[in-house]
Amino acid sequence: MASSWVSPTTRTDLIEDLVSGVDRYNPSNVGILEDYLYHQIRSQEYDCLANLAILKLYQFNPDLYNPDVVINILIKALTASPLPDFNLCISLLDERPINATLDEPDPLPSLLPTLKHLSDLLYRCRFPAFWETYQSDALENLRDNYTVECVGFEDSVREVAIRAVTATFTRISADRLASYLDLNGADLAAYVDKKGWKMEGSVVTIPPNPDNQIEATVVQENIKLAQLTKLISHGANM
Repeated sequence: MASSWVSPTTRTDLIEDLVSGVDRYNPSNVGILEDYLYHQIRSQEYDCLANLAILKLYQFNPDLYNPDVVINILIKALTASPLPDFNLCISLLDERPINATLDEPDPLPSLLPTLKHLSDLLYRCRFPAFWETYQSDALENLRDNYTVECVGFEDSVREVAIRAVTATFTRISADRLASYLDLNGADLAAYVDKKGWKMEGSVVTIPPNPDNQIEATVVQENIKLAQLTKLISHGANM
């Protein structure tokens, strides 16, 4: 998992050279990285290091700053939870100089608290609260102008929930799983079938994996007689 995070298989040789070499600090390459971001948005791919390189270029070159690009980077990072991608991106924004050359008002300051809240809900596995917040009237602007362009965004959020479920449960009620995935009825049944899980009545069975299996661990210590003698002697002299 670490290797795919550092160097995704979908990353091209050109992007690999930009991300891994000194050219990542060359402001003339920001357009290439921004185009790569929008490729990720259209194709459901994800490359955190390449997106962090964009934010670093914005940090060094405030005149390059594009708020829509930043928002899209944060949206992609949301679905990497529980990995720290979102917070890594945020860390490159805190010291961002205010850019007064924008033609329109900057949408980032108003959306940033919302995105942080959504990230927090996903990180704490509060999936029903996430869906309720995400689908609220207050977030209509986020849905209509940003996540609608991010192909498979809601399915990517569901994968965050699935990662938590597979690491925690061997059996889960269908109603509870439905609230985690924001799916019901035939849609939920189709999703469960696609995952290769079994739904029997109102219960969904999760296949065993290293994370959801409880195994007893026996710890055995070997103490040599000479060591025990020293220990007893030391205790007697105290």
